Parts: sequence; structure tokens; C-alpha cells
Amino acid sequence: MTDEWLSERARSAEALAGAEFDLSVCVQERIHRLGGVQSHGTLLAADPASGLVDTAAENTADLLGVPADGLVGRHVTAVLAAADWTEALEASAEGDSVAVTLPVTAGADGHRRGFDLSVHRREGLAVLEFEPRETADAFQFAAFYQEVRRALRRLRSAATVLDCCRAAVGEVRRLTGYDRVVAYRFDGAEGPGEVVAEDVREGWEPWLGLWFPATDIPPQARRLYEENWIRVIADVDDPTARLLPERRPGTGTPLDLSGAALRTVSGFHLEYLRNIGVRSSMSVSLMREGRLWGLIACHGEAPRTLAPEVRSACELFGTAFSMQLAAIEERSRADALESSGSDVAAVAGLLDEDDEDVDASLLRHEREVRELVGADGVLLVRAGRVSAAGLPVPEEIVHVLGRLATSSDGVWSTDRLPERLAADDVAAPDACPAGVLLLPVGRGGDYLAWVRRERPTPREWAADPARPVLVGPQGERLTPRGSGAVYRSMIRDRSLPWTARDRAAAVEMGRLLTGLVLRHAAELDQLNTELRMTNLDLDSFAHVAAHDLKEPLRGIANAATFTLEDAADRLDGTSVRRLETMQWLAARMDDLLNSLLHYARMGRTGLRRTDVRLDEVLDAALEVAGPRLAEEGVRVVRPRPLPRVHADPDRLFDILLNLLVNAAKYAADRPDRTVEVAVEDTAAPGAGRPVPAVVVRDNGIGIPYDNQAEVFDLFRRLHGPREHGGGTGVGLAVVKRIVERHGGLLWLTSTPGEGSAFYFTLGGEPADGADG
Repeated sequence: MTDEWLSERARSAEALAGAEFDLSVCVQERIHRLGGVQSHGTLLAADPASGLVDTAAENTADLLGVPADGLVGRHVTAVLAAADWTEALEASAEGDSVAVTLPVTAGADGHRRGFDLSVHRREGLAVLEFEPRETADAFQFAAFYQEVRRALRRLRSAATVLDCCRAAVGEVRRLTGYDRVVAYRFDGAEGPGEVVAEDVREGWEPWLGLWFPATDIPPQARRLYEENWIRVIADVDDPTARLLPERRPGTGTPLDLSGAALRTVSGFHLEYLRNIGVRSSMSVSLMREGRLWGLIACHGEAPRTLAPEVRSACELFGTAFSMQLAAIEERSRADALESSGSDVAAVAGLLDEDDEDVDASLLRHEREVRELVGADGVLLVRAGRVSAAGLPVPEEIVHVLGRLATSSDGVWSTDRLPERLAADDVAAPDACPAGVLLLPVGRGGDYLAWVRRERPTPREWAADPARPVLVGPQGERLTPRGSGAVYRSMIRDRSLPWTARDRAAAVEMGRLLTGLVLRHAAELDQLNTELRMTNLDLDSFAHVAAHDLKEPLRGIANAATFTLEDAADRLDGTSVRRLETMQWLAARMDDLLNSLLHYARMGRTGLRRTDVRLDEVLDAALEVAGPRLAEEGVRVVRPRPLPRVHADPDRLFDILLNLLVNAAKYAADRPDRTVEVAVEDTAAPGAGRPVPAVVVRDNGIGIPYDNQAEVFDLFRRLHGPREHGGGTGVGLAVVKRIVERHGGLLWLTSTPGEGSAFYFTLGGEPADGADG
């Protein structure tokens, strides 16, 4: 029955490798639920509470003396002593990921023999793996562990990652006897792998320096390597022992064998190994910070079965390698931090600490700042101001880096920015830098970034990365290494990688920059305090001055009026015109003083912020401005409903009223005069990202670009006092003051002859969505 089932697996694999081989099938294969185990051992899965066997391998009759269908549903003590069953439960009680090995005597009466029993928990079951123990093994392991200790000492003496890899492959080959042992480093979590060290028997083709496509080790295999740190395949031609039942009644799927040492092997992987002339293999996971860094991969020309103690020793060696790797990198970081500190200190000596413009001071020495990390360009973004030197950075990338700075807690780097953008479904713009070293400055999305240009790198592949599937005698097949051919390619969109020293220099530079910014911030706070007091004094002065000037002004206006009324018939025409001009000037002066009082009041009165419906405030403003708009033939356009905003409703009324009246004053001579009030997401100057803003947009006469910054100045009018309905030039200044008091932004866009759009925010986004 086993041979029939194996033949069926072979036929299925052959069918998949037919005329149109689909690699996605390999990538999606559920290799932890293949429904079988390697036949040199056997497996039982039992309920820990009841002790009843849930699943059994079909070769239990050969190894334990009881057929699989005779064990399923029976108590596990039919083949395992009760004391050993209890010990197995206690040893595996810590959880799924913990596997322990016990020496036991097991089997039915008349078939009892010594086994190495490995036990772990999975899907609520105790999974028991039985591997026959040879009587001579106990004597071999004492000497073997002495060899392991010596190998670990050699590993600890390695000073670099490459030295560590070289020591590891040599020691593992000596301990296990495999024909080839390589250290295989992944290029990223899902990338291809490079053979960085190798120990191979004479006559075998060397692989050192070759790269293998990412599809050689698909994602689900990498996940299993992270969970199970050792994987042994005893014989690629092993007649797999299938599990009974094939699908568990409760789940409808085969038993999860993620933690099983005897787990059978994917037909795709078996074909892969056969294609490179391998009969047996072992892989030991190399971890860094909880992620798979690489593998120690071992290949044998003949079948090879490793006892659990040998596997445990190799797994221990892999753990020691991972720890040594972490120690080497930690030493490198410490050395880098020490060496970079002096370089940053040299840059600090060039900066002018008294210069209030930190950005300009930094970029005056941009060459030294770039050379600090070997960058081609440097970019500093603070408070919406972008300062750059060297390699240009497209505006889209400036915004992308701003979002990264907001979400990053520390230094962030990549040597393949276009690839990272593509992973986030962002198209890389033309002239996109390939490498970025990003240092957030504060918490508002400000940052200092170094960039590197693309550095194409040649790479030699063991298989054509563009065609990992080749046509062979049986159709398209997985053919990783069928000959001595080497495929050469050029890796694009990559920069030189950032080193630990580069990142350490960035951290030190961040400390220097933060210190300068904080120092100038403290000085700025002091100046702002003084300015606030000065402004209060000026507000008070303006209020008193305007109030006190109105009394003599009324006297002048009254005198001119009385003179005209009492003596108009005795005055000549010139004197009458002069008195009328005096009246008009007094009235205009009164308007200016009223505007000054209103402007001063905006700086004296407190804000009463609340969540208010923008529709309600707009309706109130239109009651006042509506007649003026109707007089000029201006139609109001508004989406309904508008959202709620968090603002002082009276001051918001003043903003909308001034902007609506302004739209009426400067309406163009066209039939379709409109003014639109809406809320839009738009990029505010210096905001770095789109923000929701209230916009009042008209199609009036527009404002020339050179005059747009002036329109918010107090008493500034771009036309004569009698043109476009007159006015004092205070309205937009009042709008600006109210917006600033709310902590918001005010800006405009305008094209002469087409109209203007005034945008403002109120120190926060709309309080909620549109009201229904």
C-alpha cells in the first residue's frame, strides 16, 4: 500500500512538472501537512487527557508490532509504558514549540525494543516520534559531545561574520560526515541566498560565491525553518509512511507536522535534491533577532540517518552560531559607534552654534556631512522647509520619507528603495535614489536623510534566476544545478549597503542636531515670550489710540458738516469741495479706526472653541453677505452637508463673512459669477502632507502672483480706496489673525482673470464626518 501511495505522489509531481509547470503550486504547497513521515521512524499522536491514539503512521506494525488501524482509538499504553507516557506528557507540557527526546523501550509484547522518543504538542495532541536506538550509540555520543565542545570553542574564536561561517561549515562537516556543508545567507527575508562559506569533498563542484533564486526555499519553508531549527532528510528515495487517518475527522486536514523531526518531504524538494545528486541532507537554521538569517546546509551522496542526540548537538551548534553572530554584530556596532563619534565631533566643530538657521549652517558643510556616511546627497526637512545638497531627491520621495520618519522610532535604512516602494504599491519616480539612511528629528515628520545613487552589482547564479524551471527529458522540471554553468546578471536599483558604522554616525549626528535644535528652540521660546508681551502692549496701545482718536475726529467731521450747513451759500465752490473732502476723509479715518479697533480686539478676546456645524455658521454669514453677493450677481455653491469643525463660532463667522464679501467685491465681469465654500484635502504650505481645509473659491478678477503675499497685511489694498466697493484693507488681515489664533494655516492660490481660492485650517481636522 505504501508503494502504491508513493507512486501516486510521483505521478502527481510528474503531472505538475508537465508541459506548463507552475511555480506558484510549489510556493503554496502545505509542506507541514503532507500526511506522512520518513520511514526509518514512526509516529503516534494521542490525546493528552484520554491517552487515546488519534493518528498513527502506517509502519507501526514494522516498528512497534501493532498495525496503525489497530492503534487508532486505543490507549497509547498499548505500545508505550504508562510511566514513559506520563514522563512524555510532563516533558512536553510547555507548549507546541518545545520538543524533548527520551530513551524508552516500546512496542507490543514480543516486539519491544529501544527507541529514542521525541515528543511535542500540536493541535491539542501529544505527537510521539519513535526512532530505533542502536545499542552501540551510547558509547559514541560521549566522544561526539567532546568534539562538539571543541567545535564550539573554535566558533567562539571567530572575529568576523565570514570567519564564523568558515569555522561553522568546517566543524559541522567534521562532526557529521556530510560530503558538502555550506553557509547560506539570505538577501532579505524573502530574497535569494548566497553561499558565503563552503567545505566540500574533493571532486564535488564548488558553490562558493554562487547565488540561488528565492524560489529554491519558498516562504512556507522559511517559516518552518524559523520554528524548527534543524531539518534532516535521511534518504530522498525513502518510501514515506503515510498517516492514518489521512485527514483528521475534526479538522478535515492531515495532522500538522510542523514540529516533527520525521516529517516527510515535498515531492518538489525531493526532485530538487535528486537534480543536484544528493541522497541525504540536513539544514540548521541561523537566526538573527528572531528572523531567519541563513542556513547551514549539508548534503550527502549516500543515505544518512542522524540519531536525535546528533541532531540536538547540531541544533545546539546552530544556536551557538546565531549567538556568536549577534555578538560579532554587537562588537561591530560598538566599534562603529566609537569611530563615528570622532568623525561627528569633527563635523560639529565646523558648525556655527550661534547661527540661528541650523539648516543653513548644516548645509554650508554638506560635503563633510555627506562624507560622514559616504553618501551622494543629504536632505534635511524641518517644519516643512526642505534643504538639500548633492544627489537630487524627487518631491514624491521627500513626502514618502516624511511618512517613514513619522512611523520610525529610530534610524531607518535601505539599500533598495525602489524595491521597498514597489512592495508598498508606490511607483518609483525617475531619478529615484537607490539607498536611504533616514534619521527622524523630533516627532512631527521632520528628518535628516542621506541618499546614495544606484551602484549596479554583478552576481553569479547557480541557476538562471529568470528561468528556475528548465525543460528536461520529462517536460519542465525544477532544475537548480544541472551542470557547471554559471549565470551572470547585473543587480540594479541597489546602492552600496549601509554599514553599522554608517548607522552609528547617523545616531551621533542626530544627537548633535537635536542639541542644536533644542538650544535654538529655548532661545526662540524666550524671544516668543518677549514678542508676546510686546504684542499685548501694541494691542493695548492700538485699542486706546483708536478710541481716543475718535473724539477729535468726530469734532473735525462735525465742524465741516456744520460749516457746510450754515454757510454753504456764502462759500465759493473751491471751499465747498474742500469741506466735502474733509468730511469724506474724516469718514474714511473713522472706518480705519473702527477696523483698527476690530483688529486689536481679535488679539485681546479669548477663543470659545466648540464643535460647530460649518453649515450653520455659513448660513449666518450669508444672511449678512447675501445681499451684497446678490447685488453683484454672485451665485453661492456649496456641497451639503459640510462637516463639523472645532472653532470659535463667532470668529469663524468673521472669517467667512470677510471672505464672502471679498468675493463679492472682486467679482469678474462674466455671466457665471460664483463663490464656492467647501472642505477639501489639500497640501498646505509646509504641512508635508494633505490636510483637510475650508476653501472659499471664486471666479473673480484674481490676484497677481507678486502681490499675493501682501493681501494679508494690515491696511493693504491692491486698488484705490474708491475702487471695487472701497474698504480699509483690514478684512484679510483680520482673517489671518483669527486663523493664527486658532493655530491654523491660511493661504491662497490665484490666477489673474480666473479667480482666487482662500484656504484655511483651524488647528485640527474636522471634528467628524459630514452631518447627515
